[in-house]
Amino acid sequence: MKDIFIPVNLADAINRGFTQIVQKYADQFHQVSVWLLSWVLNPVEHTLLALPPLVVLLLLGALTWIGSRRIGTTLVMMALTYAIGCLGLWDKLMATVSIMLVSVLVTVMIGVPTGIAMGKSKTLRRAMNPILDMMQTLPSFVYLIPVLMLFGLGRVPAVLATTVYALPPLMRLTELGLRQLPEDVLEASQAFGATPLQQLFSVELPLARPSIMAGLNQAVMMSLAMVVIASMIGAKGLGEDVLSSINNLDMGQGVQAGLAIVMLAVVFDRVTQAYGRSRRERLRVAKASSARKAKSSTSGEHGHEVRA
Repeated sequence: MKDIFIPVNLADAINRGFTQIVQKYADQFHQVSVWLLSWVLNPVEHTLLALPPLVVLLLLGALTWIGSRRIGTTLVMMALTYAIGCLGLWDKLMATVSIMLVSVLVTVMIGVPTGIAMGKSKTLRRAMNPILDMMQTLPSFVYLIPVLMLFGLGRVPAVLATTVYALPPLMRLTELGLRQLPEDVLEASQAFGATPLQQLFSVELPLARPSIMAGLNQAVMMSLAMVVIASMIGAKGLGEDVLSSINNLDMGQGVQAGLAIVMLAVVFDRVTQAYGRSRRERLRVAKASSARKAKSSTSGEHGHEVRA
């Protein structure tokens, strides 16, 4: 029965192709790796490590407050980050955050323009959808192989593998947000004489921001998952402790690093979700919070009057 199958060997062809690419463009890939390491990754990581932990916590609190307008959420996010430091993992936290920040930045620079182009062009959307399906279906470990061959061990291949892994949701949700805009709003902006560029930046992107931020939220979560996996190819940080605990069968170290990763995921998730809400919704939350405070203070004053 096995005779019915036509033998096809993709592995040899793929290996030959990658070997030729590495032999021909090894110097260029090395230069890109050195540039990313020297001018992007190292400055970001050194800056985060040089900042006092209190400053980092205050910056995180300010960022969360601006996005959520909720003091409770702000304090919880700061407390979770402080707890990671209490576990003795502050330096590894900063290493993980630096890789994530660079990865997310590269993902946004590629994903958002491509998603906009997909939203504007049906032909590009049809061409990109199968590619994005494949990117989302491939096991995450597969992404480590090509970047490892092209860039070697270290943080640069970790950033590139993380970027490729996190791109699909951002591209899809950016394109979806632009496609689902109300036609009457677009027609009104055209009737008022807006150019395509003015319409994109003043109307379409602000209206599609909740969808784009949802894509960014998914990209951040996938980046965090991939950074842990990328510890297998030399990326330092919290994932390094997870890998070490597996190698040494150290349950305590694994649970501790796992809890730190969970807390970091919660912080990133809540902050990006807060910025995904529309400005009107954030103002509504702020007004509701102010109204509750005013009501509680008024009830307190009435209580004092009754007791008097």
